[in-house]
Amino acid sequence: PSRSGGPWLLGLLTRLLLWGSPGAWASYLRRSSSCMPIPHRMALCYDIGYSEMRIPNLLEHETMPEVIQQSSSWLPLLARECHPDARIFLCSLFAPICLDRLIYPCRSLCEAVKRSCAPVMACYGYPWPEILNCNKFPADHELCIAAVSMDENSSSRRMPRASCKDCELEEASTAREILENLCANDFAVKIRILRKNVTTTISDFDLDPSKVEVLKHGPLLRTEIPARLQQWLDIDATCVHNIMRGTHSGVFVVSGEVQSDKVVVNKAYAWQKKNRNLHQAVRRWKHHRCPEQPG
Repeated sequence: PSRSGGPWLLGLLTRLLLWGSPGAWASYLRRSSSCMPIPHRMALCYDIGYSEMRIPNLLEHETMPEVIQQSSSWLPLLARECHPDARIFLCSLFAPICLDRLIYPCRSLCEAVKRSCAPVMACYGYPWPEILNCNKFPADHELCIAAVSMDENSSSRRMPRASCKDCELEEASTAREILENLCANDFAVKIRILRKNVTTTISDFDLDPSKVEVLKHGPLLRTEIPARLQQWLDIDATCVHNIMRGTHSGVFVVSGEVQSDKVVVNKAYAWQKKNRNLHQAVRRWKHHRCPEQPG
């Protein structure tokens, strides 16, 4: 997970200084609780922007081994990059900051994270847990931890929606197999993908419009393919992240299907000199005739 946490912590502390007297929230100091260092083994929240947490936490975990065990089960969801504030939301509950009162996540933060991450959990058969019922959390006008992404001028950016199907780079086994794949999909395009140089919890990718070679457009118009593929880069961050494998740019042959208002990439091959089968398949594609599909 991303280790950035300072900006949201500074914002929270600023709000606390402005809060003044406890008011309706009164004092939430739990005399039975204690402050403990966030251990290195708690990968979910270690180095998130503060160093100490309260035990028991807001999910009623009473020991550090229990916290570490329960929090680690959320790491795969963070790896799916379903929402930029998912880590902050989870850590506000698993590792509440050590202040003189308990600070819960705002209801709107919970709802935003749930909206983007619950569909990803559903892919693997896990419902959004009742313990994270957003109605339990305070409204935004109360003292609570709000969404950070809004403060970073990213409110207009579309949240990635990872597809249920994991996509990885394919091995270009034989030219024939690649041609069969191109025939089976709605579209096939050779493209160059660039990773933006930004420091956010979600990777941003751009399509190089000067490096788009349409092999097969299917039901799409050739002119709309770049925009459709950029939309795919924007909303399916996990798939693109897997294809890029940590690189900053790369050329790929991607193929997939058209689903109503979006395109879904099913196969991706890296365009490299060593992938001779891929080069051969692309050369042969111009004269290749696909077998007729059964009606």
